[in-house]
Amino acid sequence: MQQSLNPWITRPAPADGADTAAPEAHTPPAAVISEPLRGMVEPDAADRLARRTVTGSAALWVTGTHGGSGESRTADLLNGARVTGHCWPVLQDGSKPRVLLVCRADMRGLTAAQSALTQWASGAAPAVDLLGLAILADAPGKTPKALRDFAAIVGGGAPRFWTLPWVEAWRHGDSTTPPPPAREYQRFINDLAALATTTSPGTTH
Repeated sequence: MQQSLNPWITRPAPADGADTAAPEAHTPPAAVISEPLRGMVEPDAADRLARRTVTGSAALWVTGTHGGSGESRTADLLNGARVTGHCWPVLQDGSKPRVLLVCRADMRGLTAAQSALTQWASGAAPAVDLLGLAILADAPGKTPKALRDFAAIVGGGAPRFWTLPWVEAWRHGDSTTPPPPAREYQRFINDLAALATTTSPGTTH
């Protein structure tokens, strides 16, 4: 495989001042990897997410890559989103579901997300329109540098990725408080709303 197709190569950091655009002018980040890659080796069976046939419809299916990933909490933030119970969704009508992977920013969560992305990139997952990976903070305070670096590597294997900060209110079961700080979550919500309403699966901005 050519080096340029390696999904674990990180994307360059945005230049200083790149985050100053007005919210209404923001568009979702462009997909770097939008479909499985030829030559990727699938993970061991024990490291793969299962697949599950889901009923009904959703604008977006949220798939946690491990227990405690924040799958339900993330789905609650997004209009029309439903959870898959830590499984790849398979639709009864055979159409391709739009999927967001979710993990926590600890080593266990990031490793699980990397395995799920490897499964998708190798073609071992069912056919889905993978929009990206959301990495949720696993604890208050600043994430250690080693984990931040690993998160960037893992996220580089997804079409897009978002890193989202800790929300203290959620620890106490408060689902009514808007998640602070607003900027990171509002941008994430706006990105997913835009991506989930594209006219055809696989379309990128």
